[in-house]
Parts: sequence; C-alpha cells; structure tokens
Amino acid sequence: FSSELAYVLGILLVAAGVVLMEKADFGVSMIVAPAYLLYRWLSPSLSFFTFGMAEYCLQAFLLIVMCLVIRRFQVSYLFSFVTAVIYGFVLDAFMMLGSVLPSSLLWQRAIWYVLGMLLCAAGVSAMFHTYIAPEVYELFVKEVSSHFHIDINRFKTAYDCTSCMIGVIMSFLIFGLWHFEGVKWGTVFCALINGW
Repeated sequence: FSSELAYVLGILLVAAGVVLMEKADFGVSMIVAPAYLLYRWLSPSLSFFTFGMAEYCLQAFLLIVMCLVIRRFQVSYLFSFVTAVIYGFVLDAFMMLGSVLPSSLLWQRAIWYVLGMLLCAAGVSAMFHTYIAPEVYELFVKEVSSHFHIDINRFKTAYDCTSCMIGVIMSFLIFGLWHFEGVKWGTVFCALINGW
C-alpha cells in the first residue's frame, strides 16, 4: 500500500504499542526503555516533561551519535527528528487514552503486552517501508547497517539488545541497584525476538 499510509500507520502503531506495553508493566520496548526511564526520572520534578518529550530529546542525541559514527550529515536526517517530534505528540496523546485501560488482572496485562509488542513490530516494519523519514531509531539502524555493510536484521537485533542493556544500566543508576523500573523480563524478551 502507499508509502504515506505506511508512515502514518508506523507512527500510530508504534505509539499505541508502546503505551500498551507500558500499561502491561512487564517492561517497555527496549528501544524506548532509555527514554521511558528518562521520563520517569525527570517528570516528578519537571511536571511538563512528558514521555513524548523524552523520546524526541533522546532521538536528537542519537541522531548526533549516528552522524559521528558514519561521519556524514545530510539535511534529510533532520526530517527524522521531525518524525520523532510528531511521534512524541502522538505518544503523549495515547498515554492519556491508555490511562483508562484496565490493568489490574494478570490476563489483562498479558493481552496488553502481547498486543503492544505486535503493534510495535508492525509499526517499525511499516516505517522501514516508506520513503518518508522514519524515526531516528529506524534511521540509525538503516544508515549504520548500510554504512558498515551489516545485515539489517542482525544489526537491528544487536541494536535492540544494546538498547535493552542501556535501559538496565539506567534503571540501576536512577532507581537503585536491582530495582527494575521500565525494564523487565518483557523488555528482554522483546529485544531478543523483535529484530527478527
């Protein structure tokens, strides 16, 4: 179907999936774990700081890292940051909508987790099939794997696992040793199978 539709669906599906995984509380997606932890850390003292803001702030940093790694900058890369900002606003809207979902029972949380993981995977896949600039996360995987001639699926899995480890380290540093906040078994499971 149309590339434009893939772009819109990608943003909507990823945002909805992230919110469902957050609601399940089995661990958020490994890609958003660092931004989620940043949000959880800063939002109590900075009430205006939302999950969506944490996302596009972290993606701006990742964009700089990507340009340093591949030693190239193109103006088109900035459009990925625009996508990140749009995604951030959509994510914040879905966070408000998701707050009313029931999640007191284990089976409800399990449904939200599985559905969230599937939506995230479908959304990322849609973003890889559009000519419109994807989020910086997907751009990083595309550009770095291409620059170093690495199979994109293998690089995506390695990138996912690295994001998961960064999330675990951040959780320990922010919330204390052996206190898993945002990064749990569901994050690790998602990191191992999502790239595939």
